[in-house]
Amino acid sequence: MSAPAAPTPNGEGRTVGLRASFGRLWATFLKELIQLRRDRITFATMIMIPIFQLLLFGYAINTDPKHLPTAVLIQDDSAFARSFVAAMRATDYFAVTELARSEDELDALFLSGKVQFALQIPAHFGRDVIRGERPALLVIADATDPTATGGAVSALQGLAASVFSRELMGPTGGLAPRPTPYELRIHRRFNPTGETQLNIVPGLMGVILTLTMLIFTALSVTREIERGTMESLLAMPIRPVEIMLGKIAPYALVGGLQMGVILVAGHVLFDVPIVGGLGLLVTLTMLFIVANLSVGYTFSTIATTQLQAMQMSFFFFLPNMLLSGFMFPFRGMPDWAQAIGEIIPLTHYLRIVRGVMLKGAGAADLQVDIAAMGVFTLVAMTVAVVRFRQTLD
Repeated sequence: MSAPAAPTPNGEGRTVGLRASFGRLWATFLKELIQLRRDRITFATMIMIPIFQLLLFGYAINTDPKHLPTAVLIQDDSAFARSFVAAMRATDYFAVTELARSEDELDALFLSGKVQFALQIPAHFGRDVIRGERPALLVIADATDPTATGGAVSALQGLAASVFSRELMGPTGGLAPRPTPYELRIHRRFNPTGETQLNIVPGLMGVILTLTMLIFTALSVTREIERGTMESLLAMPIRPVEIMLGKIAPYALVGGLQMGVILVAGHVLFDVPIVGGLGLLVTLTMLFIVANLSVGYTFSTIATTQLQAMQMSFFFFLPNMLLSGFMFPFRGMPDWAQAIGEIIPLTHYLRIVRGVMLKGAGAADLQVDIAAMGVFTLVAMTVAVVRFRQTLD
């Protein structure tokens, strides 16, 4: 029996093998392109997320906010008082939006979050300046977010050398060489030591709840569809709204447990206080949880796979992180970014949780944010029910 012929060393077999490998590679490449074209949600996510991040980090993120809302309580109608207010405005850090009539009104403005700064000019301020008595000016800063107030406070401290240069001329020119003709007292409220954990830890509760509640519920319906158990569920005598509430309720309990863990850990490990009412905080946190569960449930009715549900969840989570005021000062963003941020539930929840925990704010002080979050929850639940009915059809 003769031995098999040895392969020819001319490389012909190798060339055929390379052609076959390239053909299989090209076929796989085309198949993935077709699959990507059919999966429009994945393709849109891949394109939109980089563009969205570029726009946000390029235009919307600003760690040195300007034109911060400021209230003034003027008890002295003198040229010196008017000059100081004008000099504050000229720094571009302060925008006088409220004229308070009493200290109680200033407190209410801070608790509601309407102002970031307040200036109190005492009675006889101008007279005391002329006499060289160095009267005190009180500047109150909402220091719950130290990043948002640092630049403005530095600008105030730099005003002393030139703020009264026009007034201190002629007979009063002898007062000009002094370091300052007044004493500037800066009161950092709610976080006097500027500890970042007092701002970050309450915000983390909102971020963690947003992420986990979205993912849990976004996967709920799509998991049933992929496993083939949705048909059995639909065969039962149960209404769509009952299915939705039944799926949301367990995750709401999990969210409540997460809230308790974060509150205890924040207080024990980081000394984060809870100045306001714990019952109000729990109630509004559950409202926030339901809002995010409704959004996640809506995503689960739109997505056809669990991967798509995850992608939509992260696409919703990204603007929550960047535009809510958690990572960067909210008032430092441009108007269009703030308008988008006002639609996001996390923006209002961060104001609520920081207001209750750090400021001791009540429901009356937070009524605007409570109403906004309630409207969002109602709309999200309505959309979820309607979408689920369409899915059944």
